[in-house]
Amino acid sequence: QVQLVESGGGLVQAGGSLRLSCAASGIIFSINSMAWYRQAPGKQRELVAAISSGGSTNYADSVKGRFTISRGNAKNTVYLQMASLKPEDTAVYYCKLSQYAYTYWGQGTQVTVSS
Repeated sequence: QVQLVESGGGLVQAGGSLRLSCAASGIIFSINSMAWYRQAPGKQRELVAAISSGGSTNYADSVKGRFTISRGNAKNTVYLQMASLKPEDTAVYYCKLSQYAYTYWGQGTQVTVSS
């Protein structure tokens, strides 16, 4: 069984920064991808950023140049450094791990950006 635990969310003023962390435990294969998604009230969950086990990244257009996804040395952790935050970044942020045919989600962490 794989478990994902996110941390680092909170309340921040517009223009501020936050760093989200996600730690995966259980059976983690060397080939996988990890990603951050977010879901704002009344909206669908959307991809924010993703990173492969090889280090390739992709970002939603809305966060390019402001957010950076990275992986820890142990490869079972993923981070999302968020800068220049905007009120429209307010959402619950979820971590996702994909390996082979399996997908796992964390419980989510709230990020609230005040104007």
